[in-house]
Amino acid sequence: MSERPIDPHKHHYAHSLPFGAHLTGATCEKPRTRFRFWAPSRDHVQVEIQRTGSDTPKLVDMQPVGDGWFEAEADSGAGTLYRYRLDADLTVPDPASRFQPQDVHGPSEVIDARAYHWTHTNWHGRPWEETVLYELHVGAMGGYAGVTARLPELAELGVTAIELMPLNDFSGTRNWGYDGVLPYAPDSSYGRPDELKQLIDTAHGLGLMVFLDVVYNHFGPDGNFLSTYAKTFFREGVNTPWGPAIDFERPQVRDLFFDNALYWLNEYRFDGLRLDAAHAINDDEWLRELAHRVRTSVEAGRHIHLVLENEHNTANLLETYFDAQWNDDAHNTLHVLLTGEDESYYGAYIDKPIERLARILAEGFAYQGDPSPIHDGKPRGESSAHLPPTSFVMFLQNHDQVGNRAMGDRLRSLTDDEALYAATTLLLLSPQIPLLFMEEQYGSEQPFLFFTDYHDQLADAVREGRRREFAKFSAFTDERRRAQIPDPNDVKTFEMSSPRVDGRQQDELDRMDWLHFYRSGLAVRAQLIAPRLKGAKSCGVSVLGDKSLVARWKLGDGETLAIALNLAEQPIALPEQPQGKIIFETPARARAGELGGYTSIAWLTGDMNEYAIAHDARRFEPSNAEGKRS
Repeated sequence: MSERPIDPHKHHYAHSLPFGAHLTGATCEKPRTRFRFWAPSRDHVQVEIQRTGSDTPKLVDMQPVGDGWFEAEADSGAGTLYRYRLDADLTVPDPASRFQPQDVHGPSEVIDARAYHWTHTNWHGRPWEETVLYELHVGAMGGYAGVTARLPELAELGVTAIELMPLNDFSGTRNWGYDGVLPYAPDSSYGRPDELKQLIDTAHGLGLMVFLDVVYNHFGPDGNFLSTYAKTFFREGVNTPWGPAIDFERPQVRDLFFDNALYWLNEYRFDGLRLDAAHAINDDEWLRELAHRVRTSVEAGRHIHLVLENEHNTANLLETYFDAQWNDDAHNTLHVLLTGEDESYYGAYIDKPIERLARILAEGFAYQGDPSPIHDGKPRGESSAHLPPTSFVMFLQNHDQVGNRAMGDRLRSLTDDEALYAATTLLLLSPQIPLLFMEEQYGSEQPFLFFTDYHDQLADAVREGRRREFAKFSAFTDERRRAQIPDPNDVKTFEMSSPRVDGRQQDELDRMDWLHFYRSGLAVRAQLIAPRLKGAKSCGVSVLGDKSLVARWKLGDGETLAIALNLAEQPIALPEQPQGKIIFETPARARAGELGGYTSIAWLTGDMNEYAIAHDARRFEPSNAEGKRS
């Protein structure tokens, strides 16, 4: 499919789906809807249409049209509620439902996708090098309307893109989003589809991109009926940590998710997608085809970005298909340096973490085919030194790294403020793409916990299963201590994780100090670093001590960015002072021949060799490097 040019005069968008409910005459006096449903495990299917003022639904027989597909047309328009009846005792929502006003067990609603009038139709997105991501949970921030109200504040902060945790319909009114079961239906507890479109439209008017986190590797435990009518959707006898493995070799399965990506990008005008746990899909060929379809199906001139979460560190996917990958190696290494924690996956980074950080800043991944102690000693990853630093998304916190802790601890509660300031400088100014987590810019210590809205046996299983997960951690070997882990289904757990708009959970002066710090660092990035990132590459990383280093990159215009970082409390020898233009530092404690404790300094110079740091410490000289400083 060839690219279509952007039409700035077009104000209505819809992605034509080959399945689900499609309005065929929305402007007619008697609008009609075509229903198309894949049920290869069934011989007979009906559309059950709810009629206004009647308790008796209208039943329309669907005709088999081959290969497991059923079709029907009916006199019904936007707002019609419908289900698919499989037998006298079982009706199911549309797996391609655009909206579920009564949750995952209720009827689907026919939506007129072209009803919303877009305002900012000249928006083309932004180049990847300008990206500063801000991850947030829509429900915790008050639904679509709540997020929309916060957009001017986020634009002023200096981020250039917000990333919404998954929206697809889940069971109940609160959930992280990773238990979704209807991939086309934005959850009704956050608002209606047009409110989501208004959020995105408003963001574009403020110069903000909007990314969506999508989950293609599994379905949640409540409300997924696919196995009752399409058993071949899943691979028989193959399971993932979240349930039966999805069969991505089957054309109908592949197309369901291909169209889903295009639906969010074309109908909702998202600027990018983050693919959750792509390693669990375990089909790199499908990932490549997805990227190809996206690149060749959106309008020419739009900046559309695709980002992976991928435990496999498959560097070749980042060469031409995907813009970047979440760099868990960077987070885990910095977390170890800041906190000293060594349990769970942090155990793979406790050995010489500063050297691992040097490799990350120079080459992208820490694990590039090296044996991993948390993967049974098996090799993990591929060589990534040839990739630009912008192929990696760096973060100090995100939903996983905070929410997967038993008590939802923010990083600030685990380390010294001055050390966190220094590490954040690296985050904000490194050539890798920075990602901030909701309320991080205020130095928030508010927990972000795992929350759900399940009931009865499923609620018990989720609560007890989560507590069992932490039995292997030293802090929770005692059963009484594990019992204190918040119940994910308790509404208080969700409320504890939801930011207060007035910020009264925190001292106002402290809150403003952190905000000023983030704004300043991001202003430096926007003015002095982002415009030079295209073509950036590493010049090497010098390890100064157990928690200190200097990283350098040659930027696209030939200037050199250097960042010196010391995460130790004690000063470290710095034989030669920065002689270029210092662009940012945490408290200015650098003296002649010394880099102060908990300090970071960033500077620019036109001649890297003139200001190279000469010393007898270990030196890391890769072909690619990256660092951050604020």
